Formats: sequence, structure tokens, C-alpha cells
Amino acid sequence: MSAGCAITVAGVRKSFEDGRVRALRDVSFTVDPGEIVALTGASGSGKSTLLNLLGALDTPDAGVIEIDGRPLGELGNPSTYRAETVGFIFQSHNLLPTLTAGENVQIPMFGRRPRRGREARAKELLREVGLEQRLSARPTVLSGGERQRVAIARALANEPRLLLADEPTGALDSVTGEHVLDLLERLRRTHGTTIVLVTNDDDAAAHADRTLHLLDGAIRAAKPGPAQP
Repeated sequence: MSAGCAITVAGVRKSFEDGRVRALRDVSFTVDPGEIVALTGASGSGKSTLLNLLGALDTPDAGVIEIDGRPLGELGNPSTYRAETVGFIFQSHNLLPTLTAGENVQIPMFGRRPRRGREARAKELLREVGLEQRLSARPTVLSGGERQRVAIARALANEPRLLLADEPTGALDSVTGEHVLDLLERLRRTHGTTIVLVTNDDDAAAHADRTLHLLDGAIRAAKPGPAQP
């Protein structure tokens, strides 16, 4: 996996309902390659909207988002950017119940790798998250923590340089959540991946290098995380 990407967000605004709902107000910050940044704030503060903008699932009304110094709008087709640069980890896992863990991990690789290559990559990723023995298991027989680890493996399928995680521990117990956070830290140390995570969990935020707190669509506070070894 290549090194993580640098992010610059400058003066970004986003509104909904014909401007009546201002989700983001002149948001500006930077993220260094390989940095873990946590976005915190109450429901409706703009965290998920910002995550969607970073993943090119939506576009800002004003301002610029740059990836490695290039405006996001100049990086080509958004779906190509997502396939080649971004991995998503969703709070609800979004695994297909009719597919095995291995098949779920293969989904982002369809059209990009031959079948044997997809199978080998899925097995490698499940081994990396400690689930090689669950390769043929369907989501219905997996625990919450196992499903989240499958989702992480799927997010890494195309070797993303940027990992976006929306409440990755929100549906997990404290022990399982800590395991998932340790895994994200290990992935950053091993691969240099840039990670931006949305969370309202103080323990999750403590794993980040830096925390940005949003209030009413604006960054109201920023603080560094614990020193990294």
C-alpha cells in the first residue's frame, strides 16, 4: 500500500434544502499524510457531511478540497477517485448477507482484478484483520466486531491511501471497539494510510493524532491526540 495522502480543506461551505440548512460554514483544516484525525461533535454538527465531501460522495457549495495539492474536482471521475484512493468504513457495516466474508471483501475489486486475484487478496486482508478462519462465513453468523473487521478488510481491498470511517466503534462494545481502533492504528503504522474518522467516543478520539470538534457546521476546537510511539 502506498503512503497516505495529504488533505487541504479551505473555506468549505455546504447547505441543504435550498440553503435553509447550513451544514458546513467556512471549514478549513489540513491533514498530513499518514495522520489520524478524529471529527467530533453533536448530531447535526456537520461531521458526516464533511466525510462525504472528502469521499466525493457530494460536492461543496463553496471552498476547495485538495488531495495532494490538487483540487478534488480536478482528479477525474468521482467513482474512479473513490475506487483508487478512498476506502470507506460504515458504522452499519453494509455487508451483503447473502455473500461470505471473503466475497464481501472482493466487491470493490470486481472489474479491477481477475477472480483468482480477488480471492487471494480477500484472503490476505482477512488474515491481516485476524479473520482468515471466517473466510466462508456469512455476516449473519459473525459477531459485531467480526463484521466490522470484515468491513475494514473490504475498505482496504484496493489499497486506499485515504480511509474514511463513520463511527467505526459506534455499534460495538468497549472491548471490541478497542480492538478495532488498535487495528486502525496498526494499519496506519504498517501502511502509512491517512485516516479521518467520525466519532463521539472519547476513547476512539484518543487514538487519533488530532481531534477537530465541530459545532453548528464550524470547527470550534482542535486538540492534539496522545504522543505516538
